[in-house]
Amino acid sequence: MQNKYIDLRQKLSVGEMISFYFDFFKQNYKGFTNIFISYNGIFMLLLLGVSYMLVSGFLGVFNNTTPFSSSDEANSTMLIGFGALVLMLVLILVAALNYSLTSVYMSKYVNQKGGEIEKKGVWNTVVNNFGKIIVFILLLFLIYIGFVILSVILAFIPLIGTIVQYIISFAMGSWFGISFMIMLHEGKSVSDSFGEGWSLVIKNFWKCVGTNFIISLMVGVLMLLLLSIPSVLIGIYAFHAVDTGVDLSDSIIAKIIWTIALCMFLIVLTYSQALSQFANGILYFSLHEQTYNENTREKIEQIGAEE
Repeated sequence: MQNKYIDLRQKLSVGEMISFYFDFFKQNYKGFTNIFISYNGIFMLLLLGVSYMLVSGFLGVFNNTTPFSSSDEANSTMLIGFGALVLMLVLILVAALNYSLTSVYMSKYVNQKGGEIEKKGVWNTVVNNFGKIIVFILLLFLIYIGFVILSVILAFIPLIGTIVQYIISFAMGSWFGISFMIMLHEGKSVSDSFGEGWSLVIKNFWKCVGTNFIISLMVGVLMLLLLSIPSVLIGIYAFHAVDTGVDLSDSIIAKIIWTIALCMFLIVLTYSQALSQFANGILYFSLHEQTYNENTREKIEQIGAEE
């Protein structure tokens, strides 16, 4: 049975957008997860390799059983540093890919008015916009540097500075996400997308901040619940190992378990990043309709034509 099409091009309140978000996710999580797994496979392998490097490095730092422990500790520290650098690069690439996949998925969902969305069609659209995506990411980094500087300044203001920092953070997340949707859905240039996104966010500032805050909080709770089962199992293993006198820093089984656990955490983190763009996609379609009334005029014209 085909799911009922959820028309995202409506004027929605914060509460309605949250409701639409979970309704949309329930209908589309299988299709989108299939796309996510298909095009993130190589990155999942890279995350597994990075996880192994980080776990090996941390265990090596705490393993002082050999007479050359200082040399081993230096090598382990280098392994941690290299692993952290590779992890940062992989996470940037994964975030760019999944923001693109999510945005294109939502664009095709609205254009097709639901129905099955072919993963090859999503991927081809991402590839065709590859140049604009790269430019968008580079500009995003420049803007983010400014945000980091502002965050340092706000850190000197107790409490109020922290609150303002979070508000700006959620507003910027809305701006980036909505601008990305404009670029891929409307086909506008990067600069025009940033400009249009800025205009929509400023006109609906608290709606953008409130929606991103609530959905980020709820998605975070869901991800923690998803990670709770393996976390409990790992905790039980660690407790049993300590209780039986197993040296965790030199245990191959512990290294394998912790590598898999860290890799799972990173994969869930990247998936949650993709889900956050669903919120910005819904924000974009709702705010665009609120500003331009295109869907409303289209429906009125259809009624007039039928009469």
